[in-house]
Amino acid sequence: MSNWQQLPLGDLQTRVRPEAAVPPQTARASTSEWRQVSLSEVVTRVTKKNGDGTNQNVLTVSAEHGLIAQDSFFTKKVASNDTSGYYIVSPGQFVYNKSRSKSAAYGTVARNLSDVPGIVSPLYFVFEAKSGAALPEYLELALNSDQFFGSLAGMLREGARAHGALNVRLGEFYAATVTLPPASMQERIVEVIGAVDDQITALDTEAEAVQVALRRLRAELVNGTGAPAVRADKAFEITMGRQRAPKYASGPYMTPYLRSANVGYETLDLADVLEMNFEPKEREVFGLVPGDVLVSEGSASHSAVGMPVMWRGELPEPICFQKTLMRYRAIEGVSVPAFVNHWCLWAYESGTFLDIAGGTNIKHITAMRAVRMPVRLPVVTDQERIASELDSMSNLVTATRAEADRLRCARAGLLSGLLDRTIDIKSAELEV
Repeated sequence: MSNWQQLPLGDLQTRVRPEAAVPPQTARASTSEWRQVSLSEVVTRVTKKNGDGTNQNVLTVSAEHGLIAQDSFFTKKVASNDTSGYYIVSPGQFVYNKSRSKSAAYGTVARNLSDVPGIVSPLYFVFEAKSGAALPEYLELALNSDQFFGSLAGMLREGARAHGALNVRLGEFYAATVTLPPASMQERIVEVIGAVDDQITALDTEAEAVQVALRRLRAELVNGTGAPAVRADKAFEITMGRQRAPKYASGPYMTPYLRSANVGYETLDLADVLEMNFEPKEREVFGLVPGDVLVSEGSASHSAVGMPVMWRGELPEPICFQKTLMRYRAIEGVSVPAFVNHWCLWAYESGTFLDIAGGTNIKHITAMRAVRMPVRLPVVTDQERIASELDSMSNLVTATRAEADRLRCARAGLLSGLLDRTIDIKSAELEV
């Protein structure tokens, strides 16, 4: 496991003198060489159309983080057969969706894009670096930085600014400024950030490889033929959540509850937890305790059917759950919580939950189908051994991904510091 989580970004910042990020004898020269230039000075707009519209390799960019640029694009099916008005894009070009309300999608077309050209809808501005104006790899970084987005926000007309970059006009985009250091400094910044990006990629690759191995091992151990098969309700206590109804919208025992929107694949989203009235006896029936496993009972998206997560007491009790979820709980002396968790993960990963689900547009597992599922149930001591082995691998995946996320945060701060010169490039090179 790498030690990139130790990147002392704060130390880098404190080593830089407040008056400059360069030695005193070169401060004046370096300052004069660093410039703030308008976007129009360094990029050219690309408007190459898709011609006959036969290219269906439509690209888009996620805007889930608002004005934060994404590293690469993902493909999606085009809704219409007519893509003749779409723009053809190439690796390294910078793309901006000009029509997003309250959030805007920015990104650089991935350099590993396939030989088949990608296309984007006319809702995007497409730009590429002017020849000789700036190092293209540096410009990719600068145009995905907080400094550039902050400058763009300052250029917006009042109405657009109030709505969070709504329909930015080309002139406003061209007027935004970008930090342009000397060419040699551009190269050094690209190398430093590139080294961090390489490590992030390595961590992501490592986590994915361990995750693949974990799923294989889980299928082998949890569903092994050596253990006897029993009905699921003999191995676990399975309870469907309570139906949501207007009569529960108020009352003396308002209680937080989880629903399918809160449950992801081994993740919980607790940003939007709703409440409804659960009487004390209902809290006993529908309450959650650490070690319970919540399973998404149904969804229009097949990938969400049976999606499980273990409840680990992330919120104070009491907390209950809605009918869109099923609760799997270990039975004392018969099963242990960690094994229950891994069995539910296997049932989701293998598609077993989806296989038993009924319905056409919206698939439902239902409690009746769930309790009849066969479970290979080892003795408790073997369950504990299996769960311990699988937990070790799962913890490794979690730690590796957390390390990559920490490094992403450090990267953002490092890039900002290099561009505004609160971080000395020499110190950054030594650390990175």
